[in-house]
Amino acid sequence: MKPAIAYLAPEIPALSATFVTHEILALKKRGFQVLPISVHQPAAPALDQDAKRLETETVYLYKHGIVSFLSALATQTTLHPARTASAFRLWLADIFNTGLFTRNAAGLTYRFLAAAQLARILKNNNCRHLHAHFAHVPTDIAMYAARMAGIGFSFTSHANDLFERGWLLREKVERSLCAVTISRFNRLFLERLGAPADKISIIRCGVARHLPPADRPHGAIPRIGSLGRLVEKKGVDVLIRAAGNLARQGRDFTLEIAGSGPMQEALQACADSEGLSNKIRFCGPIPNDRVPAWLSGLDIFVLACKPDQNGDMDGIPVVLMEAMAADVPVISTTLSAIPELIQDGVSGLLAKPGDADDLSVQIARMLDDPQLQQRCISGGRALTDGEFSESLNIERIAELFNRLITDYLTTFSRRSY
Repeated sequence: MKPAIAYLAPEIPALSATFVTHEILALKKRGFQVLPISVHQPAAPALDQDAKRLETETVYLYKHGIVSFLSALATQTTLHPARTASAFRLWLADIFNTGLFTRNAAGLTYRFLAAAQLARILKNNNCRHLHAHFAHVPTDIAMYAARMAGIGFSFTSHANDLFERGWLLREKVERSLCAVTISRFNRLFLERLGAPADKISIIRCGVARHLPPADRPHGAIPRIGSLGRLVEKKGVDVLIRAAGNLARQGRDFTLEIAGSGPMQEALQACADSEGLSNKIRFCGPIPNDRVPAWLSGLDIFVLACKPDQNGDMDGIPVVLMEAMAADVPVISTTLSAIPELIQDGVSGLLAKPGDADDLSVQIARMLDDPQLQQRCISGGRALTDGEFSESLNIERIAELFNRLITDYLTTFSRRSY
């Protein structure tokens, strides 16, 4: 049995971050002991059977509360004064760095206290390494807890945690044993902040192939789909306006929009204003285990990603890979790292972010060209069987953990602070 690794994420098992669940389960199959730790209980939990089983093993950190955090800090200070003092110095430097009387400083203070509870959990479960998914809150807690527990930590950064909520990123990379990120775009982003390049590794959020059924249903009317949170950065409003363009050209199609979120009413109003009430169906959330079958029934999958007003944007949305893995031609935008997955005209098509006219041109181009569709399906299959495959990237993260744990135990475990 391999050493125990703790996995810390905002919500486990969450419908919006099923890749974390898949990663944990895949590591378990490879012999790792993985302790899942969730900052919060999921507001929208994943509902498949694997996720439900994982939920029974998950420790929910913030359920313990402030009294338990303070008790853990007192115990930690008594048993490991040097480690606790070292973590305290990190926290003190961080709150001065982010602004002493700011919301970030208050958040870091609470997370420092939560880190004491996490350190106790790590020691009680004999965890030799701590990995955090997302570079904001989970990594805040992880960097203090790892120092208190006397183990190393690593973290994976994605999108929102860099572009909108990216505080102390250089410091987090420097303190980690390794900073994993999902794209070359993200790596360059971190390097431009002064983060040490030799500590940054690119490991994709890969997907498993879902072969379409032999009786794959396709009708005479093209079926276009999109899936994601109904929030600004997903660009669903742009897709609806693009669909309006196509309808005004006399094209027949259906558009299925899957997901939920705060923009749902506004998007339904947009569809009505475009005269698309008979062509658009809002499907609501789809359970993760039903997504492959839903995708397989589409003729085209579209995700019209764009930056939102706060600067947040997608990295490489997993759902694009899932559509490719289901042999569905995809269309997205040139935003951030998406061109690392979609090579225009080879593994999909790309439109300008926020440009409904360009998006409608790309959709029409895909609908009208069966050879292009097959070329993009083949290109997508090559990527999801290769660079973006779940198995390849799980092997990469497993190799990384083996190396980090071995190096840390032999080099750093006897270091005093």
